[in-house]
Amino acid sequence: MALRLWASSTANALKLSSASASRTHPLPSPFSLSRCFSSVLDGLKYANSHEWVKHEGSVATIGITDHAQDHLGEVVFVDLPEPGGSVKQGGSFGAVESVKATSDVNSPISGEIIEVNASLKETPGLINTSPYEGGWMIKVKPSSPAELDSLLGPKEYTKFCEEEDASH
Repeated sequence: MALRLWASSTANALKLSSASASRTHPLPSPFSLSRCFSSVLDGLKYANSHEWVKHEGSVATIGITDHAQDHLGEVVFVDLPEPGGSVKQGGSFGAVESVKATSDVNSPISGEIIEVNASLKETPGLINTSPYEGGWMIKVKPSSPAELDSLLGPKEYTKFCEEEDASH
């Protein structure tokens, strides 16, 4: 399976046809892979600044994407806000420091911060090993759930990443 994924991804990166291979051995849902091997999950919304949001009931969980963590490299420090504060769509709420760079993290939606992932203080590498699960950053109570409509779905985000990587 890993070899098939590698071969298919390599063919994609080289712009070779792998259509017949993908029909006989489709990737398991809910994942899709872009040419850079980053996973994109169904059921999440994505900002073009490489943050994701999972909206469940009255809570939205936010983190950085697999694509973002892959480009950052090994994460060594995470600066997060305190619960009780607020975030604005597109506004910075923290920073991620890696061995390569320090990057601001922007909120894909507006709302009140109700929880912060305290595990990241001791284990910032969770962002690398589990960007969509253990590496989540903040949970917010959205103030304008309609903002979710302005975000990218999984297919749109995958295409965005492929185009962005191709232009670099």
